[in-house]
Amino acid sequence: MQIIEGGVTAAKGFCAIGIHAGIKKDKKDMAMIASAAPCQAAGTFTTNVVKAAPVKWDQDIVYHHPSARAVVINSGVANACTGEEGFGYCRETAKKAAELLNISESEVLVASTGVIGRQLPMDLMKKGIESMVPLLSDSKEAGTLAAEAIMTTDTVKKEVAVKISLGGKDVTIGGMCKGAGMIHPNMCTMLSFLTTDAAISKEMLQKALSADVCDTYNMISVDGDTSTNDTVLLLANGLAGNPVITEENEDYRAFARALNYVNTELAKKMAGDGEGATALFEVKVVGAESKEQAVLLSKSVVTSNLTKAAIYGHDANWGRILCAMGYSGAKFDPEKVDLYFESAAGKLKIIENGVSTGYSEEEATRILSEKAVTAIADIKMGQATATAWGCDLTHEYVTINADYRS
Repeated sequence: MQIIEGGVTAAKGFCAIGIHAGIKKDKKDMAMIASAAPCQAAGTFTTNVVKAAPVKWDQDIVYHHPSARAVVINSGVANACTGEEGFGYCRETAKKAAELLNISESEVLVASTGVIGRQLPMDLMKKGIESMVPLLSDSKEAGTLAAEAIMTTDTVKKEVAVKISLGGKDVTIGGMCKGAGMIHPNMCTMLSFLTTDAAISKEMLQKALSADVCDTYNMISVDGDTSTNDTVLLLANGLAGNPVITEENEDYRAFARALNYVNTELAKKMAGDGEGATALFEVKVVGAESKEQAVLLSKSVVTSNLTKAAIYGHDANWGRILCAMGYSGAKFDPEKVDLYFESAAGKLKIIENGVSTGYSEEEATRILSEKAVTAIADIKMGQATATAWGCDLTHEYVTINADYRS
C-alpha cells in the first residue's frame, strides 16, 4: 500500500469542488463530489433515533437504488428536526444537481452539518449548486477545497488517500471528513466521504465498510454526544479496471486493509481536532479475554471527562483511568492491571499489578505534554486488543459550545 497526496479526487473519475455559497458568513460552506461513471454506493449512518433529513434520504438511495453519481454537502445548517419540509429540501437539492449533471435524481446523495432545527436556505443552496457544477475538477486542489467547505468547528481540513494493486491494476481509495464536536462512538457529527475506482460489488462494498466502521469511526469520542447527522458514504466507480470483487478473496482483503487505513487516519484526525483540544488521546487495551471486553474498556477510558481533563493538565492521574475501567461493565481483575503512558517523548510504566510503580511525576508530565498521548492498559487475561481515540477536555471546549449558534 502506498500513501499518496489527496482526498476524494485521488481516485480515477472523481471530481469535486468547495465554495462559499453564503450559508455561513465568511467561510466556504458547500461542496460537491461527482463521478464520471455510475458508482456502487455503501453507507453507514447515525444510531441516534433522531435522524436528520439527509440521513433518511441517503439511506433510501444506498439501500434501495442501484447506483449513485454525486454528493452535495452543505455546512452551517444541519437540516435536522425539520420535518417534511426538510426532507423535501433534500429532494429539491438532489433534483437541482441532477438537472445540471444530467443524471437521475436518485443518483444524488446529500449531506448537511451545522445547527439543528433550521431549514436550509434553498435559494442559496440552488445558486451554490449552479456555481459548483462548472467548477468541478479532478485536481488535488479541488478535493482540498471540498474538504475545507464541509468544516464547521473543525480547525483543519481532513484528507487521506492510498494506492494499492488489485489484479495487476492500480486502485486508489481517497477520503475526506469533518468532525470536531458532537463526536461519540456509534458515529458522530461526523461526515466522511470515501471514493474509490475499485471494481467491487455493492454487497462486498457495504460489507467492507460496515465491518471497518466498528474499529475506526465507532472507536472515537470527543464529548459523548451522538449526532443526528452522522454519515459515512463510500462510492466505487470501477474505473481502475481490476477484476470485480464479488467474494471475500485476497483482493477483497487487500481492499479492506487499505480502507481500514484510510478510515483509521480520518478517525484519528477527527479525534485530534476535537473542539478546543490540545492533544490526541489514544487508549489501547491489550491482554483482553475478548475483543468486546477490550472495546468496552478502551471506550470507557477515552470518554471519561475526568481522564480527559487530566490529559489536558498533563497530570498522570492514573486512578481516573482505573476508575473508568471499573465502571465500564467489563469484568477484569484490577490487581493485575499494568498501565503505561507513551508519546513521542518516551514510554513510562505508571502502575504494575494495580499499584503505583513509584514513577517520576516529572517524567510522566513530560510524556503527557506531547500533541499525541497514548495510555496502554494490559489486563493480562488473553490476546485480544482494542484501540479508542479521543482528545483532552479544555476550557476552550466550553467556550466554543456556549455560543455555537451565535
